[in-house]
Amino acid sequence: YVSFSVDIVAYVCKMATVEIRLKKANKVYREGDVLRGVVVINNKNDLQHQGVTLFMEGSVSLQLSAKSVGLFEAFYNSLKPIQLLDYNLELVKQGKIPGGGTEIPFEFPLKPKQGKSLYETYHGVFVNIQYILRCEVRRSLLAKDLMKQQEFIVEYKDPSKSQGLEKSPVEFRVSPDSLENVKEREAVPKFHVTGHLDSASCMITEPLTGELTVKHSAIAIKSIELQLVRVETCGCAEGYAKDATEIQNIQIAEGDVCRDLAIPIHMIFPRLFTCPTLATNNFKVEFEINVVIVLQDDHLITENFPIKLTRF
Repeated sequence: YVSFSVDIVAYVCKMATVEIRLKKANKVYREGDVLRGVVVINNKNDLQHQGVTLFMEGSVSLQLSAKSVGLFEAFYNSLKPIQLLDYNLELVKQGKIPGGGTEIPFEFPLKPKQGKSLYETYHGVFVNIQYILRCEVRRSLLAKDLMKQQEFIVEYKDPSKSQGLEKSPVEFRVSPDSLENVKEREAVPKFHVTGHLDSASCMITEPLTGELTVKHSAIAIKSIELQLVRVETCGCAEGYAKDATEIQNIQIAEGDVCRDLAIPIHMIFPRLFTCPTLATNNFKVEFEINVVIVLQDDHLITENFPIKLTRF
């Protein structure tokens, strides 16, 4: 009999679902906005519960790469998640939700905890900035609680009296003499590449642009690629762990390109995997561009450019 009762409760619980619907379809919010929406509970039969609560949470999660673990014991204390938001709202007190579909409206003002700032949403490898709404429908001991979470996106507000971004063009020339970290310079084939980036300070909503020209190459070129790299730094006063990982790689030319032909550089910054350049006491998120020229003999020629991303 007991077994039969548990099975029935589990079945009823399985039939019930929770959904969080935000009023804004794009789920993008800025500090000071109000998150409005409804929690939708669908259940076939009446649903007994101990209360329905909605949580709004925002945090920065820091993680060490495998090579950094064990280097600094102090990191383990400083790498606890940094709470930016932590609010909860009781939507329904203990009772019974009738069968069918029930919509429970909610409103949450988006403001950080005292002494904290809201950073932009960012999905990285060792640094992760995420904001979520989490709904819990608490059940009796024999029934499983119902839970649902929904991520929303935070972007910086447009600053008043914004002066606009000042462009900082970058010219570059790449030849065997300009290369660093080369053991046998004599073994490097002769080549000469010039070009420019229109600006090393970029608005995240606009593409990175520029040009590249191959003046001379003694060995045929196989490919020219543009690589976007995230540089994430985690740590504290005792030391820092810095790791660079690739976000995306696009090919801007294939084969042995014509000499003295301007090849356009054009890259769009992917949403969520990039954010405005960020530096705090516990972590940094920075970005770099690599121009990579692959020769037919598989020599790799790489030119690195730190870039600064901003929202406005």
